[in-house]
Amino acid sequence: MSNMELVKKIAGAWKELPASQKQVYEEARKMDMQRYEEQLAAYKAQLTPAQAAALKEEKRKRLAKRRSFRAKRELTVLGKPKRPRSGFNIFVSENFQESEGVSPAAKLKKLFDAWQKLSSSQKQPYLQLAEDDKVRYKNEMKSWEAKMVELGREDLTRARKQRSKKKTAETAKKGETAKASSRKNKTKLKLKKSEE
Repeated sequence: MSNMELVKKIAGAWKELPASQKQVYEEARKMDMQRYEEQLAAYKAQLTPAQAAALKEEKRKRLAKRRSFRAKRELTVLGKPKRPRSGFNIFVSENFQESEGVSPAAKLKKLFDAWQKLSSSQKQPYLQLAEDDKVRYKNEMKSWEAKMVELGREDLTRARKQRSKKKTAETAKKGETAKASSRKNKTKLKLKKSEE
């Protein structure tokens, strides 16, 4: 029996259990929860402020990692194209099985050394395939982003992210221009005062 089947069987048995018999388990759960909360409070009370801050930071990182994982999974579900491969990636994928080495890391190291020893003419077919893959990626991303705009998910497109970066750059440029013009004006005023 698989785990899924086992869980379904237990869930079915739980549903069929009368409320009087469920009560025993509910009381045990409440007591266990109360014991846990007491132990947690005692543990938190004995922590130093530095340990508490470290614990809080660890929790924040864990939540950020989980959020990042969910976002990546959502992009996969929405069919976002895979990033283009480099010439080295293509070289590795073609030669990994035949390469010598005990572990995957050892094989990868040998392939890296072999890649470094290749001449530019020997690397050229792999680099050309990488360029072709970049073209594929650009085309697939254009169609995928158009699809996301149709679905109302502009937040996932690069154009929106690039616009916000562009606005930030333009704002900074305007600020620099304003500073430069105000410096010029100050310099002109000083020159006029010195001439008078």
